[in-house]
Amino acid sequence: MESVLNWIYTGLAVLVLFGASIFVHEYGHFWMARRRGMKIDGFSIGFGPKIVSWRDKDGVEWALRWIPAGGFVKLPQMITSEAIEGKAAADIPPISPVTKILVAVAGPVMNVAFALLIATVVWAIGLPVPVNPSIIGRVLPDSVEGKLGVKSGDRIVAVNGHPVKSWQEINLEVVTALTNVVPVTVARGTERFTVSIPTKKSETLGLKYLDLEPQERPIVGLVQPNMPAAGIGLQTGDKILSFDGIYVLNQEHLTEIVNRGQGRACEIIIERGGRQLTLQVTPVYDPETKRGRIGIGFAGGHYELQRPGPTPAEQIGGVLRMMGKTFWALFHPAQTGVTPKDMSGPAGILGKLAVDVNTDFRLALGFMVMLNINLAILNLLPLPVLDGGHITMALYEIVARRRVSVRFQEWATTAFAVLLLSFMAYVSFFDVRRLPLFLQLFKQTPVIEQSGSQPAPPPAK
Repeated sequence: MESVLNWIYTGLAVLVLFGASIFVHEYGHFWMARRRGMKIDGFSIGFGPKIVSWRDKDGVEWALRWIPAGGFVKLPQMITSEAIEGKAAADIPPISPVTKILVAVAGPVMNVAFALLIATVVWAIGLPVPVNPSIIGRVLPDSVEGKLGVKSGDRIVAVNGHPVKSWQEINLEVVTALTNVVPVTVARGTERFTVSIPTKKSETLGLKYLDLEPQERPIVGLVQPNMPAAGIGLQTGDKILSFDGIYVLNQEHLTEIVNRGQGRACEIIIERGGRQLTLQVTPVYDPETKRGRIGIGFAGGHYELQRPGPTPAEQIGGVLRMMGKTFWALFHPAQTGVTPKDMSGPAGILGKLAVDVNTDFRLALGFMVMLNINLAILNLLPLPVLDGGHITMALYEIVARRRVSVRFQEWATTAFAVLLLSFMAYVSFFDVRRLPLFLQLFKQTPVIEQSGSQPAPPPAK
């Protein structure tokens, strides 16, 4: 029952958050159109057939539609796409280019204002930040990286000349690099040196990555009943520091050490509530996995609550940097491997929101900042059917002192509407193929710590 309620809560929260972003954008157009005395026929959230609709006292039809891929305000004085919005009356007086520009700009402006409001809330209430410092885990001496002098415990401080502090930043720099061999700057104590490390390509995602493991303390996310871990009292949130006298570097490392210790008592040192505890546990053979196990599952993510959160300027600046790198990678697909199929459509956005809501609602709010800035910028692209297309044609009217042909506007807008819907269907196809990944992330149990908690020092090796 609890699981069903969680799914319902997550689904409703996702629809409200995503719908809010669409609503504020379209309301910007609606509000400015009203201010400029334009005729308004309809206000819709979503595309396609109507789920429910009604008319207000001014004759505006408000509708909620089945395809949650955007929305529109039906303004017959703005040349739009009949493929999306349906036919409009032909006997409507024209409007000035300035009015067109103001109405078109109002939608993105509302998204930016909404993003600033949410970013201010996130700054006030705090934001869970992933704990994944750029420290390297195991490095085999005979590996390419080992032969280049990289060792376990080294910290990556720059990739391709750009400073990094986390594995998220490392992965982003590697993916967007234009070469398959990237310069990596490593710090070891006071020493710094740069090595050129060849990348590998993920068979699942098709993106480049460094063949290096992060150093991270495994965190217990699940304790299975009737298994050794439950017998010694391990709890969700416990951080495993060492096992059988070996300092644990990451989850994969722990799995191997536990397997080697099956059938004999092993010392396990954990951190719980800032204190270190030493326990004894005997791994047992699991015929299903054919490995020695103690009966734990790992937490799906390790976060530290940053309070106050990042400032609105930091949040929006981070979104702009991410968008810049994404566009850079998309314009160099041969070198980066990033193509439109790696982008997210409505299905991917809804999936990401669901994972964030299920993890911590503050993460979903942080994602909303990114979503609204993206909506604002992408809608300003100078393409027919987008706000930027209306602005471009209105500017042409001002400069050329003549109106753009109505037939041309209708043809261009409809053609680009079909292309846009086709592109959304294309990226949504790959979003659906990534559904198992979203489901896996949704089921994981994260650990969120209060800010200021200091990690325990590593036990003696």
